[in-house]
Amino acid sequence: MRVQLLPSTFDSQGQATSDQRLTCFLIDECVAVDAGSIALALTPEQREQVRDIIVTHPHMDHIASLPIFIDDLFETLTSPVRVYATPEVIDLLERDIFNWNVYPRFSELKNEHGPVMEYVPIPTGKEFRIAHLTVTAVAVNHIVPTVGLLVSDGKSTVAFSSDTAETDEFWNLINRAPGIDALLVETSFPDSMAKLAEVSRHFTPASLQRDLRKLNHNGLDILAVHIKPAYRKLVIEELQALNVPRLGVMEPGKTYSW
Repeated sequence: MRVQLLPSTFDSQGQATSDQRLTCFLIDECVAVDAGSIALALTPEQREQVRDIIVTHPHMDHIASLPIFIDDLFETLTSPVRVYATPEVIDLLERDIFNWNVYPRFSELKNEHGPVMEYVPIPTGKEFRIAHLTVTAVAVNHIVPTVGLLVSDGKSTVAFSSDTAETDEFWNLINRAPGIDALLVETSFPDSMAKLAEVSRHFTPASLQRDLRKLNHNGLDILAVHIKPAYRKLVIEELQALNVPRLGVMEPGKTYSW
């Protein structure tokens, strides 16, 4: 399985930087997890392939350019962009984004080929299929309805925490899996901002370390994501000081293979 954290910040020369302000993961060039930078960072070839998008929750940094992505493709789509989310998140997307005020309700619109956007409700706690992948979603501990994901292509398995603080169901899901190759886990704030992290339900390095004790698997890659750009250097230093085996930081724009 190949996974890329799409970049969302660019320098004056148009080159991607390591700052992550928006969240969008691309799996095997065709399935996206969240859509923060999906309209900004896909190559033309990727843009032609991505038609399946999982939305873990409706915060702006995870959906910011989803409407623009569909808008850009509107005339050329021969099949709809499929947005996979829990029923609660679909309702929030329809209420707050695709509401004819912020953006058109694309689920009601068609081009000459047919519908341009389709919602696919997903269950929690049960496997479902997206393209060639098997996915299981479980609720995590965030301030809006949010799911973490376990994704497998039949050979490799990768877990995505999405935005969360201390949680149990996500670790239980991972521990039930026969094997796991990588964990992509959020670490938003430094330890000095633990109170804000608690209120907004995010991890710091220290709280992540405590929760990682619930993980039974060994030998997997653990990559921190969703680090707030203003605190990136400090968070990385604190993560390194934990001395957790195979714990690193996922770099935007780099493709990882498992």
